[in-house]
Amino acid sequence: MTSSYQPNLSHCGIFCRDLGLMKSFYGGVFDLIETDRGRGVTFQFEIIFLSARGDQHHQLVLAGGRGSDAPSTVMQLSFKVQTIDDLREARRRALALGATKMRGLNHGNALSIYCMDPEDNTVEVYLDTPWYVSQPHGDPLDLDRPDEELWAETERMVRADPSFMPVSEWSGRFAERNAALKKGLS
Repeated sequence: MTSSYQPNLSHCGIFCRDLGLMKSFYGGVFDLIETDRGRGVTFQFEIIFLSARGDQHHQLVLAGGRGSDAPSTVMQLSFKVQTIDDLREARRRALALGATKMRGLNHGNALSIYCMDPEDNTVEVYLDTPWYVSQPHGDPLDLDRPDEELWAETERMVRADPSFMPVSEWSGRFAERNAALKKGLS
């Protein structure tokens, strides 16, 4: 293994019952646009490729072929945003486009909203915080409160957790652990 080997998860795909409905939902909530569409060569069903970035052909792939009775096997699809107002906007758009079971969770290391898309797949929209606490961690999150209150409450909560550290410290520890693991493999 070379030291430059560092794969990044770049996109995911989900099977859908109604491609038009799902394209409208993900396009409307996350500004994803269709980059390509067609019938798969190895996957013999209609496929729609969606992206919000000019440097990434697709971030989400919607594939036909999910049976009308088939349950979702998606644990969650997560989208990262930059501000609390972005979380509020994602919530507004998702609800307007048919999302259900909307809820907010404060994970300490992230502020998140969760909902079900129109085909009952769990969708998360989250904002990183500058802090680390061990996961899973989830306190209620009320996005109708002012930003200052949310940040102050989050900082109080994480500092009371025995696993608390600034995310920069956690990242440094992760890099050391990862380097040691790689060294042990070579």
